[in-house]
Amino acid sequence: MAAEQQKPRQENAVFVGTKPVMNYVLAVITQFNEGAPEVCIKARGKAISRAVDTAEVVRQRFLPDTVVKNISIGTETVQAEDGSKLNVSTIEITLAKAK
Repeated sequence: MAAEQQKPRQENAVFVGTKPVMNYVLAVITQFNEGAPEVCIKARGKAISRAVDTAEVVRQRFLPDTVVKNISIGTETVQAEDGSKLNVSTIEITLAKAK
């Protein structure tokens, strides 16, 4: 895709993929330590459960003063290699520091 067609990357976002959960937990904690008031954890498809695990590990074990501000779920249509269209589930979990 050309640069002008790409969506702008969200400043305080962690995109969850296939790496271990603790890698994403460290990324979220780093964002908060750098002064971010909130961090958005995003995932698609099979990585959704890993995103939920990331949010829960951050809240329960590392930053207990963190709250879930918003959870957004949806579906994206993605074009497969053979040209067919696939529906892929998405989730965005926004964590914020408690006041």
